[in-house]
Amino acid sequence: MPRIAKSVRITGRVQGVFFRAWTAEQARELGVTGWVRNCPDESVQAHLEGDDASVEALITLLHRGPPSAKVEQIQVDEAELTNADGFEVRH
Repeated sequence: MPRIAKSVRITGRVQGVFFRAWTAEQARELGVTGWVRNCPDESVQAHLEGDDASVEALITLLHRGPPSAKVEQIQVDEAELTNADGFEVRH
């Protein structure tokens, strides 16, 4: 299956609510690779790579987020494949 890459920025109450760890867990379960990190503007940014169905499934989950998060907006853009190996939480 061809791989795609997406850059995602999530805003709302998404820092301090285990959003990054939750995202990494969901990504690993779906076979999505890439990374997730907190941004200085209190948003969360992620780079997602995988087959279209898996990446889209993760983006759907990101709209909800973990139980204590309150997602207000998600911006999704096309990205370049980096052939990421695994999924990491960046600091």
